[in-house]
Amino acid sequence: MSNFLPDLAGWALRGGAGDGENSNDNNGDENNNQGQSLSSTAAAAAAGTAPTEDEIRAKRLARMMAATTTSSKSSSNDDDGNAMDVDDDSSKPSATAAVANDDDKMDIENDKDNHDNTKNKPIKTKTPSSPSKAMMPSKPSPPTPTSQPPKEPKRKRTTPSAADTGRKLQRKKELLLRKVLSVSVTGDANSAAATSSLSPKSIFSASSSSSSTSTQIVHVDIDEPQNITVQTIAELLAARLSLSKDSPELRTLSNKALLPYLAQCHKRASEELKLLKQEQQSKSSKANSKSPSKHQKDMQEASLDILSEIQKQVVSYAASSLMCPDLFELAHDGIHELTKLLIQTTSDPMGSSITVGVTGTASSFYALLCEELYTQDEEVFQNVITGVVTILMDKNLRKCESVLDGGEDGGSSGLVVVGALSALCSNKKAAAALTKHPQFLLPPPDSPQAAEKVEPPMPTVPQGASSQQQRLFRLMQAMNRGNQGYLKRSGPALEKDTLLGLVLRLGLPKENPNVTQAFQNMTTATRAAVEKTTDGMRRQLRIYQDSCNALIRSLITAGADSRGQVMKWIIDALLVNVGSDAMRPDTSKVSNPQTLLNLSVVLLKLCEPFVNNEKKSLLIDCGFVSSEKDHGGVYTMTGDDAVTRLGENPTLPTDPYNPKNSFIPQCFFFCARVLHFGIVPCSSYHTNLLRQISHTHWQLRQRNADLQTDPQFNHLLTLQHANEASVLAPDMLADTLRFFNLVASVLLRMEDSELPLMPEHFVDDMCDVMIFVTRMAPKAMQRLDLGNIFRMVVKLLSPQYAHAVRNYNLRAKLGDVLYEVYLPSSIDDRKSVPDSVSCDPLAGGQPYLLADPSAQETLAPSLLLLYGEVEHTGYYEKMSHRANISAVLKFLWESTEHRPAFRRITQNKESFIKFANGIMNETNSLIASVMEKLPAIRSVQVQMANAQEWAALSDEQRETITSRHEEYEHEVKRALPLCNKTLQMLGFLNTDKDIRNLFLLQEMCPRLVNLLLHVLKKLVGAKGLELKVDNPESYNFRPKEMLRDLCAIFASFARAPEFIEECAKSGYYHSELVTKSVKTCRKLNLLKGESMELFASLPDLVDAAAQTVQADENLYEDAPDEFKDPIMDTFMKDPVLLPTSDTIVDRSTITQHLLNDPHDPFNRKDLTMDMVEPATELKDRMTKWIQEKRASVEGGSTD
Repeated sequence: MSNFLPDLAGWALRGGAGDGENSNDNNGDENNNQGQSLSSTAAAAAAGTAPTEDEIRAKRLARMMAATTTSSKSSSNDDDGNAMDVDDDSSKPSATAAVANDDDKMDIENDKDNHDNTKNKPIKTKTPSSPSKAMMPSKPSPPTPTSQPPKEPKRKRTTPSAADTGRKLQRKKELLLRKVLSVSVTGDANSAAATSSLSPKSIFSASSSSSSTSTQIVHVDIDEPQNITVQTIAELLAARLSLSKDSPELRTLSNKALLPYLAQCHKRASEELKLLKQEQQSKSSKANSKSPSKHQKDMQEASLDILSEIQKQVVSYAASSLMCPDLFELAHDGIHELTKLLIQTTSDPMGSSITVGVTGTASSFYALLCEELYTQDEEVFQNVITGVVTILMDKNLRKCESVLDGGEDGGSSGLVVVGALSALCSNKKAAAALTKHPQFLLPPPDSPQAAEKVEPPMPTVPQGASSQQQRLFRLMQAMNRGNQGYLKRSGPALEKDTLLGLVLRLGLPKENPNVTQAFQNMTTATRAAVEKTTDGMRRQLRIYQDSCNALIRSLITAGADSRGQVMKWIIDALLVNVGSDAMRPDTSKVSNPQTLLNLSVVLLKLCEPFVNNEKKSLLIDCGFVSSEKDHGGVYTMTGDDAVTRLGENPTLPTDPYNPKNSFIPQCFFFCARVLHFGIVPCSSYHTNLLRQISHTHWQLRQRNADLQTDPQFNHLLTLQHANEASVLAPDMLADTLRFFNLVASVLLRMEDSELPLMPEHFVDDMCDVMIFVTRMAPKAMQRLDLGNIFRMVVKLLSPQYAHAVRNYNLRAKLGDVLYEVYLPSSIDDRKSVPDSVSCDPLAGGQPYLLADPSAQETLAPSLLLLYGEVEHTGYYEKMSHRANISAVLKFLWESTEHRPAFRRITQNKESFIKFANGIMNETNSLIASVMEKLPAIRSVQVQMANAQEWAALSDEQRETITSRHEEYEHEVKRALPLCNKTLQMLGFLNTDKDIRNLFLLQEMCPRLVNLLLHVLKKLVGAKGLELKVDNPESYNFRPKEMLRDLCAIFASFARAPEFIEECAKSGYYHSELVTKSVKTCRKLNLLKGESMELFASLPDLVDAAAQTVQADENLYEDAPDEFKDPIMDTFMKDPVLLPTSDTIVDRSTITQHLLNDPHDPFNRKDLTMDMVEPATELKDRMTKWIQEKRASVEGGSTD
C-alpha cells in the first residue's frame, strides 16, 4: 500500500483532494487572543508562519506510511495501541477521554444539536481541579435587618474559557466526521492511551447519529487529531480509502466498495449542510431572536467549511478512483459499482439515488462526479460512460425478451435498466458521451461492415446421441443454416446490436411465453378476468414506454451533437425497416413489431408539444420530404425504396429547404413514416387474425367439434388477446389519432402545388387507422377532435382535387372513413362510435356531414362520382365500398342542406349517366349472384337438417359440400347489403323530378326497366319459395324490405310514358307478375297512399302501351338491314357512325357500351362518345321510309 501513498499525497496537495490549507487561520487567531494553547501547527498558523506545501506533504506522507506499518503489526502486538480503532463505551476512559469528559456537560447544556453514540447512557461530568474565578459562583450577600428573608442573588452566567471553547469545537468536528464520513479520529500518543485498553477483537462500534440508519464507524489515525481542520479531510479520506478489502477494520461491513461509500458520504454531507443553512435562515428570520455568539458563529462556520470540503473531496476521490482503478484496492471495480448505483437510483429514487441532490440534480453526487471526470480527462470520462452502458447492455438488456422479464439471474428488468440509463443521462455530458458508444449506431450503408452477415451459433450435437440421431441433427443444422442470419445493417441488427434497439425491442410480443401464459384457456375465461390481465400488462407496457421516452428526451436535450446522433439512429431504423409494411415481412431483414410500436410511441410523444399547439404546428415545413439531405433517404423518390406520392410525377420545389425550426419537421415526418411501419401493419395483422379466428370457429361448428378442447382455436385466441394487449392500448391509439388529425391539418393548409408531393401513405395510413380504431376500440376515440380529418376527406374527394389522389383504392377508403367514423351512429345501427367524434362542437353538436360548408357544397356530387370509380378496386371490395357510399348518400339526401348539391348533379349529364350506369351494373351483378346462390344455400341447409341423409355421405362429399356452402354464404353476405342499399338509393334519388328524367333517357331507361322487372320476378315469381333460407337476417336478406323499395321505384315512374313503353317492350314483363306484386303490397301494407295507387295503376298502363309497341314492331318488321342496329337487331332511332370502324349503330346502344368498355365493339380500338358522328344521310332515308311505311299502313287500314 505504501507504494502509492506518495503519489496520493502529492495528488491531494495539488488540489485534487482539497485546496485550502489555511482556511482555519482566523479561528487560530481568535484562540490566541483568548490565551488558548495551541498545537505547534495551529500556533504557527496563528503567528502567520504556516508550513509550506512541501512540509505538509512530507509530514502527511510519513504519517500515512507509519499508519500502514502500525496496521500491519497490530495482529501481533495488541498492547501498543492501534493506529485505527473504534470507540468502546465499555472500556475504561484514559487521560484523553477524561479531558473529553470535561466538555460533555458543556456540550449538553449549550449544544442541543450535538449527538453522540453515548446519548442514551448517563453522562458523567467531572469538576475541574483548579477552576478559575470566572467559573466559581458568587458569594451570597449578608442578611439584611428587615423581617423579610434575604433574596438569593442570581447566578451569573459563566463564560467558557478559550480552552473549553476549543475543545467543544473539536468535539463538534469529531461528531460531524463520525456522522458524515463514518470515521472516528485518533492520534499518536493520545490515541494509544485512549485505545490501550480496547480488546483487539473489538475494533467496531455502532454509532447513533441524527440519521435514521445505523452506521458502522471506522477509527482512522491521522496527524494532529486534536486539531481537525479543512485540510484534515483529504488525509482522513485517503487513510479510510486506503484500507484493503481484507483488512480487519472492514471485516463487518456488508458493502466495502469505494463508490457507494463516497456517494453516501456526499449525500450525508449535503443533508447536513442544508440543515445548517436552514437553521441559520430560521434564526435570522425571527424578529426577537438573539444574535448568535462568536462561539456559535465559529462552530457554524467550521461545520460549513468541513461539510463543503467533504463534498468536494469525496467527488474528487471518486473521480480519481475511476481514472486510476489501481489507486485504491477497493476501487478496482469502479465502473461496475457506478452501474449498480445507477440501477439503485431507479429502484430507490429518493433513498439511494446518486442523481438527486438536496438542491436539485445539478448538486447530486453523480452530476458533480461527471463534471470532475470531464474536467480532469475527457477520454477517461468517455470510457467510464461507455463501460457503464456496455454492462447494462450485455448483462441486462440482452437477457430480456419482454417488459415482463428480469435480467441476469433474475436481476434488473428492462424497466430498471432503462431507468438506469435515464439516470446516467441526467447529466448532459454523460448523455452526449452515451451517443458516442460504439454500439449506438448501425454501420454506415456503404461500409464493409454493413454487408457482413451475422450467423447465430448453431447448437452442438448433444452428448450421448446415437449415430442416427447425430445424422438427423446435422441434417437439421444444414437445413436451418443461413435462415436465421442477418446483416449487420438490418432490422434485426438494429434491435440486437444497438443500444436504443435493445431498449425499444422490449414490449409484449404475442409469442413470448410470459405473455401467452397469461391468456391460456380463453374459451372458458370470463371477460372481467381477461380485461384485468390485459389492463395489468398495458400498465406495465405504458410505464416502460414512458421510461423509454424519458431516456430519448434526455439524449435529445443534451445538446446538438447528441440530438443529431439520435436522429441518425431514427433514420437508420426507418431505412432498414422499409419492408415491414409487407403482408408477410422478412424477419431476417426487418425488426420485430414491438420495436416499431415502441418507436412509434416515442415519436408520438416527441410530437406532443406541437400536436397540441397550433402555433408550433405552423413550423412544420413540408419541404422536408423533398430534401434528401435532411430526411436521409427516408422519403426518397428514386430507386427500389421510392416512396409513392399522392400525385403522379410531381414537380420538385425550386426553392431550397430552409425551415425556421428544423427539429419539429424532423419529428413530424419521421413519426408519420414510423407509423406506416409500426401501428398500421400491426392493425392489419390483427384484422387478419380475427378473420382467421372467425373462419376456424365456423369450421369447428360445422364439424360439431368442441371449441374448448381444440388446440388450434385456443392458440388463435391466445394470440388475439396477447396482440390486443399492445396493439389496442387506448393511450397509443388516442395519440395516433391526434397525430393524424395534425397531418390532416397540414394537408389542408398547404399550397396546391405542394399536395402532390406528399407521400401517399399519409392519407392511406390515416384511413386505415381510423377505420381500425372505429371497429376495434371505439372508446379510444372519446373526447377527441377529429374535425381536420373530416375536412381533409371532403377536400380530397372534391372534383377540384380528384386528380391529387390518383389511387382508386385510396379514394374508396376516404368514402369508407365517412361511413365508419362520421356518419352518425344511429344510422345502420352503428352504436359503437361516440357521437362526439361525428359531430362538430363548434356547430352546436351537429354532424360534420350536415354542418360543414365545404361538405354541403361538394360532398354529394363527389360521392356520386366515387360510386362509379370504385369499380376499379376489385370485385369484393367494390361491393363494400358502394354499400358505404350508398348509406352516406341516403343520409345526405334526407337533409335539406345537401339538396341543392344533388340538383346540381343533373347539370352534368355525362357524369350522372356514368353514376347511374354504375348503380345498375352493380345491382344486375349482385342480384344475379344472390338469386343464384340463395337457393343453393337453402338446399344445403335442408340437407344438413336431415341427420340421417347427411351422415350417409362420405367425408369427402361432406367436405366438398361444406366448402362450397361456406363460399356461397360469404358471397351472399357481402352482396346483399349493397343490393338493399342500391335499391334504396334508386328509390330516393328518383323522387326528384330532374334526376328521374335522366333515368328516362334512351340509353338508361331500358336497362332500368329490365333490372326492376328481373328482381321483381325473383322475389314474387313462382320460384320465390326457393329464397327462404334459414335465419335470413344473418345474410342481410330482407325480402319484404326489398319488395317495398322495388315497388316504390315502380310507383315513382308510373306516370312516365317512356318508362311505361319500355315495360311493354321488356321480355321480363308479365301482367300477372305485376298484378301479384300489387296484391302482395296491399296485403303486407308495404306502400301507402298515392304511391300504392300509382303502383296499382301500372298493369293497365303497360297493357295499353303494349298495343302501341306491337303496332310499331309490325311496322318495322320488314325494315331494311341497314336501318337496324347491328348489335341489338332493332330499328335504330338515332343512327351514328363509329369512325374507328366505319360502322353505323344506334346512339343508345353505343352509349351503353362505352359506359362499360371504352373500345369500339367491332375492332377494339379506343373510342369515346366525343368521336361518334351522326349518320345524317342514313337518318334522312330512315325517316322517309318510316313515313312512307306508316302512310301505307294507314291507307290500307282506311281501305
